[in-house]
Amino acid sequence: MTGPEDSPSFRLAYVPGVTPTKWVRIWNERLPDVPLTLVAVSAAEAFGVLRGGDADAGFVRLPVDRADLSAIPLYTETTVVVVPKDHLVTAADEVSAEDLADEIVLHPLDDTLDWEHRPGRPANERPATTADAVELVAAGVGVLVVPQSLARLHHRRDLTYRPVSDAPASRVALSWPQDETTDLVEDFIGIVRGRTVNSSRGRRPDPDPAQPKGKRGETGGARRKPTAGKPSGKSAGKPSGKSPRGGGSGGARGAKRGKPRRRS
Repeated sequence: MTGPEDSPSFRLAYVPGVTPTKWVRIWNERLPDVPLTLVAVSAAEAFGVLRGGDADAGFVRLPVDRADLSAIPLYTETTVVVVPKDHLVTAADEVSAEDLADEIVLHPLDDTLDWEHRPGRPANERPATTADAVELVAAGVGVLVVPQSLARLHHRRDLTYRPVSDAPASRVALSWPQDETTDLVEDFIGIVRGRTVNSSRGRRPDPDPAQPKGKRGETGGARRKPTAGKPSGKSAGKPSGKSPRGGGSGGARGAKRGKPRRRS
């Protein structure tokens, strides 16, 4: 007997800042019988969730360990600095890392930016999370450099942000275990890549069982028109009204109408 655990389902992990709404909507339209469950994870624990089988695929931030995980890069985010609304940085449309040299730049433990040389001055302690760092920015302790989506996620009315022109960028990717590339994973890859339902790798509907293969021409097909001068159908082999002298389709009658032969 088939239990509820045997029913197909798809679990999709996503890190903070990623909004999977569009892809989930397309999934629900194309595969309404396969429920999709969202699994919110931190950037640090995302890969462990995939390896442990707690999600079939996930939106993560690069880099990805390609030894056992596959990944498709999707987009690159702008990096911004989060500051109080009355901060001097807000006078410019864009800043550089050098412009932050005199600032205390907070570095949360869940930071995903790959800095070669971090800008500004370090704080006495590292905040545990980006959310904690945002609270410290609001308290005037320092500023925070993050991907733009995280700045939007933790938006506050008393804070704003500006792009940092020379900061490392954060790239978002779809990742899944290499040994678990199931049909449902392939379906989701197709959705993320923008494939249509009828594309070569998309899920195709089953053929109509009432229409066996090789029978398309037997119903609903247009009949061919007979070629001019050639009989077709039931009229084939019947004599036409007039026959050319000495032959044609008139057969024996045409021979009688010709000139009688002389007897020797």
